[in-house]
Amino acid sequence: MGMGTSNFVIRWINFLTMLLAIAVVIFGVWMSTHHDGCRKSLTLPVLGLGAFIFVMFIITNNGSGHNVSGLRYKEYQLKDYSSWFLKQLNNTANWKRLKSCLVKSEDCNNIAKQYKTLKQYKIAKLTPIEAGCCRPPFECGYPVVNASYYDLSFHPISSNKDCKLYKNTRAVKCYNCDSCKAGVAEYMKTEWRVVAIFNLALFVVLAKSYIMFAMAVDYILCGMLRKTECWSDEGVQSLKNY
Repeated sequence: MGMGTSNFVIRWINFLTMLLAIAVVIFGVWMSTHHDGCRKSLTLPVLGLGAFIFVMFIITNNGSGHNVSGLRYKEYQLKDYSSWFLKQLNNTANWKRLKSCLVKSEDCNNIAKQYKTLKQYKIAKLTPIEAGCCRPPFECGYPVVNASYYDLSFHPISSNKDCKLYKNTRAVKCYNCDSCKAGVAEYMKTEWRVVAIFNLALFVVLAKSYIMFAMAVDYILCGMLRKTECWSDEGVQSLKNY
């Protein structure tokens, strides 16, 4: 998938996520006007889910990466992300914990094992975390020796502070760089979108099961109490068709 196609897909995912949130909220409002107590009882959960998806959209809407000539992956800049991400990732305590996890994950060390030649590394399609945490930004201009080592004797051609923060040491790399924080933000954004979609699908299944169960129990109780007026013909048919 080319960069242009990737950007197109991301824009459509963002657009569909927004439409999904709006649709869920509208559906919740519609349910609140329904006379069926089973459906009406789900009004607040549906509205809450819609609000959750909408907040997720706002938080994760910004930041899509920047194309770099000659590279198959994107570079990410922290300033492109929402203020919520900036606040969380720039918090010293938060980042210390995240950085510790990144170092232990061995993602950067595994790059050298995966791409054993310089040619393989130059055409690699790195993940956001690998691109931001395991190497200096492309604009620094450091010559690449291999997948885990850059010639830092070369004077950086950029004023980007990340250029001086990067070290070849396994425990340092670019873990203190803004580019690494941006890579983590991009990873979190993608994962949260998946979680939001999964939660929606799970909610739909559980909501339908709840409504069917509640309607069935109500119907049985009405029959036991011989209250035929509890259910109209339309109500019985609705249960059968649900």
